[in-house]
Amino acid sequence: MEFDITDLWAYVNNDRTVRSLTRQPTTKAAVTIHIAELPTDSVDNAKRRQIMTGAREVFLAQGFDAASMGEIARTAGVSKGTLYVYFDSKEQLFQAIATEECTRQAEQVFSLDPADHDVEAVLTRLGCAYFGLLSRPAAMPALRTVISIAERMPEVGRKFYEAGPARGIATLRAYLESQVAAGILAVEDCELAAAQFLDSCQSTWFKQLLFNFADPPSDARVAQIVGAAVHTFMAAYRQRD
Repeated sequence: MEFDITDLWAYVNNDRTVRSLTRQPTTKAAVTIHIAELPTDSVDNAKRRQIMTGAREVFLAQGFDAASMGEIARTAGVSKGTLYVYFDSKEQLFQAIATEECTRQAEQVFSLDPADHDVEAVLTRLGCAYFGLLSRPAAMPALRTVISIAERMPEVGRKFYEAGPARGIATLRAYLESQVAAGILAVEDCELAAAQFLDSCQSTWFKQLLFNFADPPSDARVAQIVGAAVHTFMAAYRQRD
């Protein structure tokens, strides 16, 4: 099968890097060869990963507004033309990084087994892991960046929230629902209860970190905060005999 797309592959190498935009004659037969030699998923993903790694470094060092696609290309070790093959804009690139990071972290922290009915232990582990997630050195700069651009680029804020906070609440809600079904908890609104618990685990330290007011609390203080959140939750929602 042949495709008459001679204006495209004259400028694109097999690894999706871009050659000179000087028009070159080509034939349908040559185009067929190019199509057969498209990069494998592994090569394509490796180049995308290379770009995102470089972009993450630039965003963290310079912030979103100061970062440029030229600087991102240089840091990533690719040409600017290749960068635009993978990402149409700086906004799309930042959104991809933020969404991927949120999804990956949420999968690690919110790994909850519905068959584990020791709710107090599950919530204690979750609360401590949740603190670890949000207190990482890169967490607050990324969050501040999203907040700073969300008003003029609401799609970035929406994707970030869906991949991170909304996903965490939904996962915890599903776990709580399973415990209600098992007769362990008595919760009328599991989504509200999930959000309440996670907000309780942020007490006294989250806004301090967000506004760069103080350093992360000590392990002993985190244990106290999470312990209080778990105690309050269980007092409200434990199934009564």
